[in-house]
Amino acid sequence: MYAERVLSGMRPTGRLHLGHYHGVLANWVKLQHEYPCLFFVADWHALTTAYDEPGTIAQNTWDMVVDWLAAGVDPSQATLFIQSRIPEHAELHLLMSMMTPLGWLERVPTYKDQQEKMTHKDLTTYGFLGYPLLQAADILIYRADRVPVGEDQVPHIEFTREIARRFNHLYGREPGFEDKARESVKKLGSKRAKRYEELRTRYQERGEQAALDQAHVLLNETQNLSLGDKERLFGYLEGGGKMILVEPDALLTEASRMPGLDGQKMSKSYGNAITLREDEESIRKKIRTMQTDPQRVRRTDPGDPEKCPVWQFHLIYSGDDVKSWVQQGCKSAGIGCLECKQPIIDAVLKEQEPMRERARMYEEDPQLVRNIIADGCEKARKLTQETMRDVREAIGVDYS
Repeated sequence: MYAERVLSGMRPTGRLHLGHYHGVLANWVKLQHEYPCLFFVADWHALTTAYDEPGTIAQNTWDMVVDWLAAGVDPSQATLFIQSRIPEHAELHLLMSMMTPLGWLERVPTYKDQQEKMTHKDLTTYGFLGYPLLQAADILIYRADRVPVGEDQVPHIEFTREIARRFNHLYGREPGFEDKARESVKKLGSKRAKRYEELRTRYQERGEQAALDQAHVLLNETQNLSLGDKERLFGYLEGGGKMILVEPDALLTEASRMPGLDGQKMSKSYGNAITLREDEESIRKKIRTMQTDPQRVRRTDPGDPEKCPVWQFHLIYSGDDVKSWVQQGCKSAGIGCLECKQPIIDAVLKEQEPMRERARMYEEDPQLVRNIIADGCEKARKLTQETMRDVREAIGVDYS
């Protein structure tokens, strides 16, 4: 539609752990080589549930960005920025709140879930109800067409698509749209114009998705079109008005299989996490004292790896040969629990070695991190200003 663009954000919760790395960051590192990527600190989102503890957000932000860089997120490949430094996020959120039905927000599955889970917090706030809309603004302001999410976040992307559709339907009707669109078609050149018309007819009369996809490719490959002409042609193609906001697709990511040290989900609040830049001795101690199969009381007792949290780590870190050594040795009491844990200690330390190496220069000179974020904010802001120019014009609050 527009240039392919991936957007993803993370709330600043401070130091990240292995669950964050295997669930999100390893994927970001891969994506930055495949698409133009924007990765942001969702600090306003942190306030939707932590509005009464704001003092921790700034320090948590800097700690988290260092972890991103340590994990291999590369500021020369991806744009890194902080949400609250880009005021256009708030402006688009405000303008979209004028046209968003209340029922749509109350229907978002996480709204009721979170309220039930976080009973110690008063979440009957305007900000908490509206956070899916702020999330939609975060995506739509960059006209990002791909958002990496897990299964549980897909409803948020569907909600964002509905918001974009409603916005385009309400505000994408410019006077004389059809005539202007036909003029834009001519600018494609006779051969491309003929092909565009043919694909448009196939899509509108027969609903052929393939025709729509081919027409998108055709428009994206056409170099000499202005942004306005392109928007018009996308809208004309689908029978609507001018397309101002882009409907994003969910880029499904595998759920992290990273368990905590006690077999539950890894989480700082459970006290079962290994952080990304943790001291080597601390990692050794944590893994050595991990719970094992409760049936295996003595060294000579046979155990069952399936009932042992350590086995879950082997599934992530160990090759087939080590896994079969563990299965055989544990069930026959041929190996002890400490022996079984050693390959995990080695694997985690090996994984973290380059992270500690990369983090060192940012820990020694925090100004480097601030410069990366300042540069990223500048790049991100140019994109948001472009979108907001079109949004204000479409809504009729453009006074230039």
